Amino acid sequence: MSDLKQKLRVPVERLRRYCRPDELGFETTAEVQPLKDFIGQERAVRAMQFGVSMGAPGYNVYVAGPTGTGKSTYINDILRREAAHRPVPDDWCYLYNFSNPDQPVAVSLPAGSGKDLQKDMEDLIKDLRVAIPKAFEGEDFEHKKTYIMQELEQEIEKAINGIRREAAEAGFLMKQGPGGFFFTPTRDGKKLSVDEYEALPREVQEEMERQGRALQQKLEEVVSSTRQLERETKQKIADLEKQIALVAAGPLVKKLQDRYGKFRGVQEYLQGILDDIAKNLEQIKPTAASGMSCEGQNLFDRYRVNLFVNNGETRGAPVVFENSPNYYNLFGKIEYNTLMGTLSTNHTMIKPGAIHRANGGFLVLQAKDVLTDPGVWDTLKRALKNRVCVVENIGEQYRMVPTVSLRPEPIPLGIKVILVGSYQLYGLLYALDEDFQKFFKVKVDFDTEMPRTPENIAHYAAFVGSVCTRENLRHFDRTGLAELIEYGSRLAGNQNKLSTKFNEVIEVVYEAAAWAEGENAPLVGASHVMRAIEEKIYRSSRIEDKIREMMLKDVVMVDTDGEVVGQINGLSVIDLGDYSFGRPARITASTFMGQEGVVNIERESQMSGRSHTKGVLTLVGYLGAKFAQGKPLRLSARITFEQMYEGVDGDSASSTELYCILSSLAGLPIQQGLAVTGSVNQKGEIQPIGGVTEKVEGFFNLCKNRGLTGRQGVLIPVQNIDHLMLNHEVTQAVAEGKFHIYAVSTVEEGIELLTGVPAGVPDENGCYPEGTVFYLVDRKLEGYAKGIKDFGPSGGAAGQECGSRCCPGE
Repeated sequence: MSDLKQKLRVPVERLRRYCRPDELGFETTAEVQPLKDFIGQERAVRAMQFGVSMGAPGYNVYVAGPTGTGKSTYINDILRREAAHRPVPDDWCYLYNFSNPDQPVAVSLPAGSGKDLQKDMEDLIKDLRVAIPKAFEGEDFEHKKTYIMQELEQEIEKAINGIRREAAEAGFLMKQGPGGFFFTPTRDGKKLSVDEYEALPREVQEEMERQGRALQQKLEEVVSSTRQLERETKQKIADLEKQIALVAAGPLVKKLQDRYGKFRGVQEYLQGILDDIAKNLEQIKPTAASGMSCEGQNLFDRYRVNLFVNNGETRGAPVVFENSPNYYNLFGKIEYNTLMGTLSTNHTMIKPGAIHRANGGFLVLQAKDVLTDPGVWDTLKRALKNRVCVVENIGEQYRMVPTVSLRPEPIPLGIKVILVGSYQLYGLLYALDEDFQKFFKVKVDFDTEMPRTPENIAHYAAFVGSVCTRENLRHFDRTGLAELIEYGSRLAGNQNKLSTKFNEVIEVVYEAAAWAEGENAPLVGASHVMRAIEEKIYRSSRIEDKIREMMLKDVVMVDTDGEVVGQINGLSVIDLGDYSFGRPARITASTFMGQEGVVNIERESQMSGRSHTKGVLTLVGYLGAKFAQGKPLRLSARITFEQMYEGVDGDSASSTELYCILSSLAGLPIQQGLAVTGSVNQKGEIQPIGGVTEKVEGFFNLCKNRGLTGRQGVLIPVQNIDHLMLNHEVTQAVAEGKFHIYAVSTVEEGIELLTGVPAGVPDENGCYPEGTVFYLVDRKLEGYAKGIKDFGPSGGAAGQECGSRCCPGE
């Protein structure tokens, strides 16, 4: 037995991979060149470089990985570098649409020109407000307007005088009364009285009436022609006013046409301003009483430029991180003014979103936020599909009754979207959303670990040095950095790996530097790093301490000394999110005659997960293959985790449960100073498990509190040796012979360590040596099988002879 223990005992140097300070080629991290490149993510770096450089449609990027691996930092760095070499995208402006006011026009200008156009238009509006009223107040306008009016009066006077002469020649006097002009007959230049007119012969009266009617008809023709002259004069005055306004506005607009006319849509827009001024002169021209009307003042607002996207100060392509990607923040909106209960809007109230600001560059979004905000995911896919970004308020497309609103012209979209999320979200989107596969063809997979090579150790040192320099912290000496590197391997759960969860590493850097500062130490040493780790654990270990306290008081019963049949110490891991620890648990098994097989009490009480159930079924397969080749397996067994009420999952205790059943069948006690972890397959091979470091430390802490005897220890799978990164206290106890770690590879090795009795190797007949564990188990199962046969349905007791070929005396 001692030989087996010595063989399976893990050497103390294999319990933790130390980083010797002399492996580091510097005295302090201040001597190390600052880190420039991203470390430990070669696969992710190559994928990201491909995705960023790929210009074909659909090659947007999904960055997958857990938090704390430096995804955001790397994304920011690589996008900034890539964007710096790309051209600056154009500015975008929304202009008033004179032909269709509900559909503002989008125009693009070179970066910086949009702001210039906006300023120039503001200056133009100011100039127009002054120049146009001033032009109408000038003497030239008044002189021309007076001349036109005089021409009209002269024409009217000439026509009236002509009728007056004809009337005089015909013996009529033309007079003007309240109702207009009328004709009165005369004789010898004098007006005829009524009596004189009545005394005239009938023929003369009829002739006068005929001549009067003719004159009246000519008068009406003159009046009609006068009205036409008035209309023509009014048109001449309107033309004059238009000419005056255009003379005032034309040169001002012409300057802008010369400067911006080469840009698509701007020339038409500027010409539209002149046409609009001419069309709305009545609102623009000043009145004698109050000057320009309010309508005229407001008319100039439509000439303002909405600088929608301003890239004037952008260097390279834009990189936009939208941390709150709700609908309006991402896709923009149309704002409204409220006046007297009435909503109004115009093209200057169209506001951009992140997708517009990032157009021509990169947009970085958190996948979870995009998926949880209503309408965002579908709208984003629609924009990527159609390659245009449309500004419309949320729900516009779903309204049952159409409402009057703006419909801004869509802007062409050329953008690279980077979604950042978890592996789970990626799997769900890939499986359930067929559009996701079309639009996000590049997956960037961030790992949580990297090989522990001299090169990566040097990168770790450079990383720590960069943090200390950037945050003005005390630098690390070689012992401090060596301890931090060992902590990186502990986080990775592997002696040959280093963790890339840099957030957790940085936390220890900050805290260790704080402890060093508190001691007024010039550098951060190993003691400061150890103190930071210990304090970090202490802040989160309240639950662990409470559970251990209950074990020490036997409220939760776990033995750490003595021997018991059918009872063993198993190990599980409790994960609290920010902290995980190993919890010892008592596992018991009772075996008896029956045909129910192995019954997992946790499963029957619905407290067992699928992985744990699989582990129990697997060990049943092992029992059948080992002990039921020549006889049926007639067995009833009950196995359970005592005082475990939160449920059990995982198969890491399947070997432990198997040892417990074998102990119960063989009637051999198991040493309670040993705890076991490891899964088993149907061939009896011990398989690796997770959380081995936490499990070992959890049982060690319980044994330490009760007192180390030198007989205590933990059995682990041999494959898990490289996963051990035990703390200094455990390794010290092992070095002093107070605690032991055994690495087993088969059930036979494990059961011998636990019971002190050899497992037994079958001979050519399949019989086990007498006194071995498997001999005793086989005898017990033989007895169960015979008992089931003898005490079957008939209830009678048949012959009592042993039917096994391995029974003594045969």
